[in-house]
Amino acid sequence: MVGRSVAETMLDTTATLEDVLYPPIDAYEAGTLQVTDLHTIAWEKTGNSEGIPVVVIHGGPGGGGQPAYRQYFDPEQFHIIQFDQRGCGKSTPHAELRDNTTQAMVADIEALRVSFGIEEWHVFGGSWGSTLSLIYAQTYPERVISLVLRGIFMCRKSELKWFYQDGASHIFPDAFEPYREHIPEEERSDLIQAYYTRLTSEDGEVRRAAAKEWTRWEMATSRLFPDPSYLEKADDLDFAVAFARIECHYFINAIFVEEAHILNHASIIEHIPTVIVQGRYDVVCPARSAWELHKVLPNSRLIMVPDAGHSMGEVSIARELVSATNALCE
Repeated sequence: MVGRSVAETMLDTTATLEDVLYPPIDAYEAGTLQVTDLHTIAWEKTGNSEGIPVVVIHGGPGGGGQPAYRQYFDPEQFHIIQFDQRGCGKSTPHAELRDNTTQAMVADIEALRVSFGIEEWHVFGGSWGSTLSLIYAQTYPERVISLVLRGIFMCRKSELKWFYQDGASHIFPDAFEPYREHIPEEERSDLIQAYYTRLTSEDGEVRRAAAKEWTRWEMATSRLFPDPSYLEKADDLDFAVAFARIECHYFINAIFVEEAHILNHASIIEHIPTVIVQGRYDVVCPARSAWELHKVLPNSRLIMVPDAGHSMGEVSIARELVSATNALCE
């Protein structure tokens, strides 16, 4: 069913993110898991160690986990597992593309579950995190109690073209221009390929310059009302290089699965209770993908948030996500 959102029934334009989220909380345990000879994954545990297990799958790929993600869950009720995917955050080696694939990421999530002795868990993810959540659930459906997803991204050619080549550019032409102008005119017919060439260059300055423009474009479009603090992420070159390199690596390789993989295998997870929170004006991951996913998952509830874009840091999106996680405790 398509649900009426809290934002539709209780629209409060004065609410802040602090009003909606749980208070900040520190992790009670953190560590690493070596998943290959090359890659080590950083993880943390927050909340109640005896509580309802939930794994938080961050976006990007390459975005890394964030302390704020802990605040979408009641810390007395949930055992919150967060980790940094290969090559980003505190995982090592930094910005590494070798042996960095969707299948490897799925294996890492399962390795974490096994290492923590968790039988099954809820899965929470947004943007690329929704992509990876869905593919993990399709690979290990018996381990997933429910899915809470935000800003659906299925990494199809049409979605990549919309955001990185021609589509979102019509809505944010001012933000798109420096992203496009960074590439010589003769290479602009395929901007993802042009950026991939630079993001994998042997020249560190070339990599960093491309990473900054790629990241700035994405951050400029992530909220209904642009937030200067998001744009500042592009100036954090440690973050930007991992974010841009790993994203571009995945996109140039079609995320290592066949086109429309998630929709093609939707029947595997049609029994899993799923909440989809989607900003109506999400330019990064337009609402069509959320709608198409909802249509093939009969046990899903789609909440179309009328006053939001892509970011889980928007108040109305955050409100819906907290409502969805609170409902898991009932």
